[in-house]
Amino acid sequence: MKMCIGGEWVDKPRQMEVLHPFDNSVVDHVPHGDAADAERAVTAALRGAKVMARLPAWERSQILQRAAERIEARTEELGRTITLEVGKILAEGRFEVGRAVQTLRLSAEEARRIHGETVPLDGAPGGAGKFGFTLRVPCGVVVAISPFNFPLNLVAHKVGPAIAAGNAVIIKPPSNTPLSALKLTEILLECGLPPEAISCLTGPGGELGEALCRDPRVRKITFTGSVPVGQRICEIAGLKRVTMELGSNAPIIVMPDASVEKVAQAVAATGYSNAGQVCISTQRVIASRRVYADLLAATKTAVDQLTTGNPLAADTKIGPMIREREAQRVEQWVNEAVQGGARLVTGGERHGAMYAPTIVADVQPAMRISREELFGPAVAFTPFETVEEALALANDSQFGLAAGVFTESLETAMRFARELETGNIHINGGPSWRADAMPYGGLKASGFGKEGPRYAIEEMTELKMICLHLTI
Repeated sequence: MKMCIGGEWVDKPRQMEVLHPFDNSVVDHVPHGDAADAERAVTAALRGAKVMARLPAWERSQILQRAAERIEARTEELGRTITLEVGKILAEGRFEVGRAVQTLRLSAEEARRIHGETVPLDGAPGGAGKFGFTLRVPCGVVVAISPFNFPLNLVAHKVGPAIAAGNAVIIKPPSNTPLSALKLTEILLECGLPPEAISCLTGPGGELGEALCRDPRVRKITFTGSVPVGQRICEIAGLKRVTMELGSNAPIIVMPDASVEKVAQAVAATGYSNAGQVCISTQRVIASRRVYADLLAATKTAVDQLTTGNPLAADTKIGPMIREREAQRVEQWVNEAVQGGARLVTGGERHGAMYAPTIVADVQPAMRISREELFGPAVAFTPFETVEEALALANDSQFGLAAGVFTESLETAMRFARELETGNIHINGGPSWRADAMPYGGLKASGFGKEGPRYAIEEMTELKMICLHLTI
């Protein structure tokens, strides 16, 4: 596919391959963009931002609604594209398309709800005869930098609110998985989005991303990805509004009164989808020693039923990781844990980019498989004795994006709700569940700012205060 600069589809002599993670076959080629392309995109976006700011909310809403309908009609095509570029199974690809439809529909609805409020200025000394109200106005040019693991819906979570708020947007998709973002761009243009209001640049993040994030004409950056890249963006962004959705090593805390079978099914469902390449995937299970052995046995039974293989095959439950080097990294971290005294319960085998669903027990908090973001299909189990120890283990992390707590006690649940240092907390559910309407974001090194169309629109607009000095 070609890349898009200000509504114009552009090819370049230098190309990059998009590879299918399962067999490394070439899916497509995309242009190798550079800093000059970033300059062109920002220049076009400045003009597009002026057009978007004048576009009525109703028209912005209708563009997004039409795009949602068109995406829904192309579910099979887009689901297959996701599977081919990411490696997730086809059912997960189709599911992601459905979520992107909902994200754009939510954005379309919120486009019609952007409003300010009145401010009672006469409640202040000297405020007699003064009337105040606020307006929300677009930021202008939004740069959206997205990760590989959800190449359609996470782009929709950035582009939908940006358009709803009346901004122009420049998408920088990952080099591994650019096709879904390019197709979304194509659909938005077909649905009437002003051409200069959108660009989608393909190429190396180091060159393109740095050029876009440094440009003072960009007013807002929304980024999902790793902590080091997020830190780099914050260093070079300057005086811009920034949303950071960064790493995680999400825990599930299992209290002694929890249903072992329910937890086992939750771990199997939330620890291994997309080969564990989900920022809120269950990575750590912190379980009461009273249920620890039974939980390991039940989880092993559930995980051993997860078949791996070709993600296009109907009976496959887990596909490959994005590249073999990532599977090698997971293999190394698991082996390190076992060599350090942890116990391999199931899995642990690697074939190319395919890593078997793995459970590692008796994991110490200092081990990398527990301390850092694994981003792969392995879950680490650690026992605890007291509630205080469980809280300490869960919070002993630089990350704070999501967590799950399994308990039948309302008092215990509320204690974890108050004291867990995470942005999303699920009671009797796994941490990877997400409704696209909810405010989504983390604490600590997991970032700042919120996604979810309503909340992202607040991040992508500026608040203006208007004071009327009236003669009474």
